[in-house]
Amino acid sequence: MSGTEPAGTDEATRTERLRGAMRCLESGQFAQARALVEPLCDDRRADVILAHALAGSGRSTRAARMLCRLAHDNPTARHPAQDMMTLLLRHSRLEEIEATLQATLRQTPNDIRLYDQLGEFLLLQGRTDEAIEVLIEGCRRHPSALRTGNLLAVTQNETGDAQKAQALLRHLLTYHPQSAMTHANLAHILTVDNRVDEALHHHAQALELRPDDPHIHLNHAMTLLKAGRHAQGWPEYEWRLRIPGRLKYPAERLLPTLKQDSDLSGQRILILSEAGLGDMLMYLRFVPALVRRGARVTLQVPREILPLAARIYGVERVIDPLRPVPAHDWHCPFGSLPRVLGQTSDIIGAPVPYLHADPHKVLAWEDYMPSRPGLRVGVVWGGASRPGVAQAQAIDRKRSMNLAQLAPLATIPGLHLVNLQRGQHARQMTDIPDGMQLYDPMDDVHDMDDTAAIIMNLDIVVSVDTSIVHLAGALGRPVIMMDRYDNCWRWQSGRGDSQWYPDLRIVRQPRPGAWDGVVARVRDMLASAPRP
Repeated sequence: MSGTEPAGTDEATRTERLRGAMRCLESGQFAQARALVEPLCDDRRADVILAHALAGSGRSTRAARMLCRLAHDNPTARHPAQDMMTLLLRHSRLEEIEATLQATLRQTPNDIRLYDQLGEFLLLQGRTDEAIEVLIEGCRRHPSALRTGNLLAVTQNETGDAQKAQALLRHLLTYHPQSAMTHANLAHILTVDNRVDEALHHHAQALELRPDDPHIHLNHAMTLLKAGRHAQGWPEYEWRLRIPGRLKYPAERLLPTLKQDSDLSGQRILILSEAGLGDMLMYLRFVPALVRRGARVTLQVPREILPLAARIYGVERVIDPLRPVPAHDWHCPFGSLPRVLGQTSDIIGAPVPYLHADPHKVLAWEDYMPSRPGLRVGVVWGGASRPGVAQAQAIDRKRSMNLAQLAPLATIPGLHLVNLQRGQHARQMTDIPDGMQLYDPMDDVHDMDDTAAIIMNLDIVVSVDTSIVHLAGALGRPVIMMDRYDNCWRWQSGRGDSQWYPDLRIVRQPRPGAWDGVVARVRDMLASAPRP
């Protein structure tokens, strides 16, 4: 309850104070919000505002007492500390959030909701080990806690402890056999662990319980595609467009699935930018099939790959995503092209090479290359994650290695290593391993058209799973991909080659994080490779 209410406070005045306090909270003026609502009493709205204002002002103990009282009154609802955390995150009050959550947990150590919130907060800060400790304690106190157990399992899986994650989810299913979330998370983790048959079983369970959930359908699609079941996988992948905000243009104008004899003569088709650079480089293989059927194709692609896309024969127009889209009869996101052509002979798209470097640039970049004789090997050791996207950052950590781990490649006689790495991982070149000589042309690279020209001057590319693999593969150049254990769906399970790029060889980790054996195998492959 708030403080002593001034005499004569009528409902209009009370309402105005509450509105003013809310405006102060939204603008981060926590002391002013507190001053406005502290005199009000017997009003739950005022208590909620006051609890948030106290937390934002650093009065964590008092804020915790109020949050606990509010939570006690609504034991089955989400904990009011959740709204407090959301508000204070907008104002970057991280210390205040943590202090209030810790104080609230100390006062009510059996409230499972608080373990979820503190665990989520620590994960947002990248403090994974601390988050796991908090979530483990929550599960110890409440062994059947559904949300806590799922959050812990997903976190354990992301840190490479898939076996513990699977065991925990199976344990939860003994308490909650009808939990679609648990079946879906177990299916996802089994897919990551390349146990696709078991994963598909749990996907089926999840979809039976929640048949209209686009996220479950999307993960189901990833498992089907990883298993090589494209006829089922590509239509299922279309469920991603039902996630709010994913389909930006009218559904009735989405390009339908084509038949072998479909005629698109004169039809204006807009192919929309979607996903990462690697994805779009792979999906560009499907564009020639539309052109061949008479379509007038406009490609919307990032500037980074715009010149490469413009070189595809028959494409009418190429625009970047910042430009207004032209008039069109049909639209199609890049990721829907395999579904569009899935019932035709173009199900795998055009043969490689379906992208081509600028021949003038190829000649110009020759001057930057190490001199012959010798095997020119382009190297990439790190991926590029999207800032603020936790899942992308987790994948980047697993697919990337350190430059120092490539040191064995430098011991091969007659081999020239050429850097193709950009972004944050390129900073590791300030501390190149002893004995490694790394030619670095990347300071003068402006886009992937330049990178393509460099690759055409190389004999082979060695890379972790990045867009460079797709670029080199689409250019028809030999590639060795050093792949993480929990590989992406497009490389399938148990394969050392690729249906997408005939000159690609995959060397995969035998267990999560095990790069040494991968590099040793790559070294042997390069040592025995024919010299030009």
